[in-house]
Amino acid sequence: MPAHLPQDASIRRILIIKWSALGDIAMSTCIMEDVVRAFPQAEIDLNTMPPWDRLFTGDPRFSRVLAINVRDRKHPWRAVWQWLREVRRGRYDLIVDLQSNDRSRLLLSLLQWSGRRTRHIIGNRSGRVWPFSGRQPDQPLNPVDRMRDSLRAAGIPARTARPVFHIAAHNRERAQALQHRHGLQPGNYALFYPGCQAAGYLKRWGEAPYAELARRLLDSGRVQRVVLIGSADEMEDCRNIAALAGEGVVNLCGETEVLDIVPLALGAALQVGNDTGTAHLAAASSAPMVVVCGPTDAFRVRPQGDNVIAIQAQLPCINCYCRHPCDHHSCMKAIHPEYVLQALDGKQGNVVMLPAS
Repeated sequence: MPAHLPQDASIRRILIIKWSALGDIAMSTCIMEDVVRAFPQAEIDLNTMPPWDRLFTGDPRFSRVLAINVRDRKHPWRAVWQWLREVRRGRYDLIVDLQSNDRSRLLLSLLQWSGRRTRHIIGNRSGRVWPFSGRQPDQPLNPVDRMRDSLRAAGIPARTARPVFHIAAHNRERAQALQHRHGLQPGNYALFYPGCQAAGYLKRWGEAPYAELARRLLDSGRVQRVVLIGSADEMEDCRNIAALAGEGVVNLCGETEVLDIVPLALGAALQVGNDTGTAHLAAASSAPMVVVCGPTDAFRVRPQGDNVIAIQAQLPCINCYCRHPCDHHSCMKAIHPEYVLQALDGKQGNVVMLPAS
């Protein structure tokens, strides 16, 4: 018999687990929203890691946010004990494990062995610790699609198409102030996310192609401003793009809080970014977005939403996930600004595979 957990009135306390990182958490908010909608009377807690708990400050969907550094290398067993103590105290009827890795398997097993058994646990991997799990495909799926399968296995509708965040008033006010200061009228600007964390620098498309794309968008009159968004790791890239592209480019790198990005994205005409957590966050907007993928699998890392297109070149070294120096960076050099413009204009599907040039 298929399960229908939302019909079980005894499920009153729920814990959702998602530890990191920004992009994965942003995608997982689709699943969080599905769980919240399926159990409107339940008290729902969220377990994440610092600093990502700040994404959920004041979020009315969650009664409590358990910010525990379960990857504490200096005091690993202290972190385990803290997690067990807090989760045991929660007396949860249902745990939705959006992490579903070896660490969460260990912690959930310890929880069960400790005598505080949770009646229902959902994960996206097969195994005794996750009684409810979806299909286990030969090829890796986008992790959200796998988790949607797991929700359906438990009878929970999976319908949320794009990330959902609660945006505090001060973030909306900051975004409005930036829009006013730089003449960013709704629908007249593009947002670029040209960076990524320093360790994944090979995922960056590059300063010259972003500058050329900005210039083409501005010269065509498609937008009146191109806005660069980034953090401290990306400031040099953004400065160089602004210098190369010239007039009409607004460099906001380092000037935004992470949740300022969502209201800025809501007013954008279009968005372009690398495979970066910022792009996943900005996918909360319905504005058209193209994500340029190089060493990472476009099917797996594409941000959520039917307005998002990921493009990638078909090369022999595709999906290498290279973290070391690459002497050719062919995967990014093969993607020209024209391809991005075509993706923004066309209905080519959510993933566009480009021939190697």
